[in-house]
Amino acid sequence: MRKYSNQGDKDTRSGFGEGLTELGRNNTEVVALCADLTGSLKMNTFADENPERFFQVGIAEANMIGLAAGLATGGKIPFTGTFANFSTGRVYDQIRQSVAYSNKNVKICASHAGITLGEDGATHQILEDIGLMKMLPGITVINTCDFNQTKSATLEICNFDGPVYLRFGRPKVANFTDSSDKFQIGKGILMTEGSDVTIVATGHLVWEAIQAAEKLHENGVNAEIINIHTIKPLDEDIILNSINKTGCLVSAEEHNIYGGLGESVARLLTSRAPYPQEFVGTNDTFGESGTPLDLMNKYGLNSDSIIKAVTRVLKRKA
Repeated sequence: MRKYSNQGDKDTRSGFGEGLTELGRNNTEVVALCADLTGSLKMNTFADENPERFFQVGIAEANMIGLAAGLATGGKIPFTGTFANFSTGRVYDQIRQSVAYSNKNVKICASHAGITLGEDGATHQILEDIGLMKMLPGITVINTCDFNQTKSATLEICNFDGPVYLRFGRPKVANFTDSSDKFQIGKGILMTEGSDVTIVATGHLVWEAIQAAEKLHENGVNAEIINIHTIKPLDEDIILNSINKTGCLVSAEEHNIYGGLGESVARLLTSRAPYPQEFVGTNDTFGESGTPLDLMNKYGLNSDSIIKAVTRVLKRKA
């Protein structure tokens, strides 16, 4: 099986920051808006280099979305930045009415997503945002796995005409993808080929899936790993091609199993390829305060939980 090496732990939000800085230097139509979290979103360099194109709106997220929609109407390419909880749940009405319904070219960029936000606790750890955003007509939903992919995605969504939700995280995590890889919206990535089980993962769980596959391989189970960075539109072909070969599937995500990637995959399998599926994700629960690693372990968002899910789904395999 193909081996992936960690090039050094880096936070995905810094990938967004570097991508935004590069866009600011190369595209004068790019503007950025932040809701009092410039440092947390790594938007400092863009703000310093482009003060006339950076708007600090303060703790006024709804106003930020409205301003972004207006700037998009005027031909600008606005990137908004705040925590995922405030990027979606707090401003859902504004996104629905002013961005999605109006099909505005706004890039909603959300850091500190999921339970790995850590010590700030349940009020900040949104685990429902993918579901909220994917249900809005016309919005593209992207959840990147590491620093390199987040930077590449940030650059690519600038060239995409339409509203985008870009989700990334707070902690330093394994950086294992190739920095030269071109990000293709709506195209999953076959990370590792296998014949026994398909593991479809997104975000921070991609690295955990790779670790799980290595352990499974040692025990004679060949897992095929697919990195689904774009949850909407879902790359149905790569999933169907894989599961028609392996005959069973595990989905893995740092999100509630209700409304997330796994649910989108289940809809696909029900209609096109009714094979057994197991889910790795949070199960209808809020988070709590703790370190990212402790929380990922407690809520079963790790390689061991993926291995257990593979064991379960293999028993259901025809």
